[in-house]
Amino acid sequence: MIESYLLKNIGGYIDGSWCQAESDKSFAVSNPANGKKLTDVGMMGTIETERAIAAAKRANQSRRDIQTRREWLEDIANALRDEKREIGRVLCLEHGKPWQEAQGEVDYAASFFDYFAEIIDELQPDTLPGNVKGCSWTVHHRPVGVVGLITPWNFPIGMIAKKLAPALAADCPSVTKPAQETPLTMIAMFQLIHDRLDLPPGMVNLVIGEETEIGNTLTGSPDVPMLSFTGSTGVGRLLINNTKEQIKKLGLELGGNAPFIVCDDADLDAAATNLIANKFRGSGQTCVCANRIYVQDSIYDEFTEKLVAKVKAMRVGDGMDDNVDMGPLINADGFNKVKKHVADALENGATLETGKHPNELSSDRNLFYPPTVISRVTHEMLCTREETFGPLVPLIRFKSDEEAIMAGNDTEFGLAAYVFCSNSDRAHHIISRLSFGHCGLNTGTGPAAHAPFGGMKQSGIGREGGREGLLEFTEPQTVPNGG
Repeated sequence: MIESYLLKNIGGYIDGSWCQAESDKSFAVSNPANGKKLTDVGMMGTIETERAIAAAKRANQSRRDIQTRREWLEDIANALRDEKREIGRVLCLEHGKPWQEAQGEVDYAASFFDYFAEIIDELQPDTLPGNVKGCSWTVHHRPVGVVGLITPWNFPIGMIAKKLAPALAADCPSVTKPAQETPLTMIAMFQLIHDRLDLPPGMVNLVIGEETEIGNTLTGSPDVPMLSFTGSTGVGRLLINNTKEQIKKLGLELGGNAPFIVCDDADLDAAATNLIANKFRGSGQTCVCANRIYVQDSIYDEFTEKLVAKVKAMRVGDGMDDNVDMGPLINADGFNKVKKHVADALENGATLETGKHPNELSSDRNLFYPPTVISRVTHEMLCTREETFGPLVPLIRFKSDEEAIMAGNDTEFGLAAYVFCSNSDRAHHIISRLSFGHCGLNTGTGPAAHAPFGGMKQSGIGREGGREGLLEFTEPQTVPNGG
């Protein structure tokens, strides 16, 4: 069982107080590295979510000034940095990612609170130039109201920071629902908020448990005018459908199928190094990691050789062990999806360059899927049509830039893409034709707090990060003044 001074209250947080589930039901949170149970968490549902919404609605009846909200954000950022080792340990134990990587995620989360504290003055009223129709015109950025924040398991603290920081900056009370796989990191953060900040009761609320009940209560409540969700496109479609009667404001970061294009003039060592950092972070369980790797024909063999050598040197194991590069997958379903994609590719003509044959692997033994590289991949294979969400690198040949552009765009998703190319004009021509909200040039880096991030096509609605991410939680109110 897990022990931590940040987990002295295993439960929900409503109206400024810790609370337990009304029902006798609970679910287990386990360490994916060894299958051992960390703790049981009470299963909350409709009753607790309605209480949380009511508390948030009461908090929404008052307004806090910008300086007060700035101090909240600064205090949370400092608290996260102060406790990043312990939060990182909790995150590692329930998610599986290496402890150092988990601490990096805590720093990433803190950067969002820092950034929105820095730019919160963007919410000051803006008087437009000129006098039109005999009036001066001022635009006010009003808080949208109570917001529902629904986060996934792959970044247990990073994803909530991208939502909670701008919500607090905009003066929006919130009701947060974390994934059942990784609720403990969220509980640890709420403990810090409870201990270190004097927030109004109901300003932040946490409900943990039954996904359908909590989700339906949030979508069905007229007191929640906005939902921010990160997860699959399928669930995103469901949220759109379930909120159409109320016409809620939605912020959706959905699925990805990222192309990673390596041109014949690229720095191959840099491309391979960046690909490994991008692809195997979180064991490949990220929505922005490369899913389809397009390598130009003339450098395909050389790049494959360099990449395979680097992948073979990776160390897989328990994230709490020193010098581990990659931990386990989150559960058996995730493990078996990677296994299915590799098996399908090999059955249809792909070559296993490094990794184990799927017949040698079983989620019954453990959830450590070895970093795998396959070559001779075609677009008929599952691994190019679906998001693998695991440590699989499928290498696809291309001849011309136009072929790479067409292949890269041949997906319903448009979240992230990457291009490695030394010729700037050529690179920007390729990027300008790619329909993806985030496109790295000679880097595999993902989103950052100061830049807007979000998807095109069926990868989402709205943006997180940047000034755009702050304004998502506001409604502009235009006031013409004729006095």
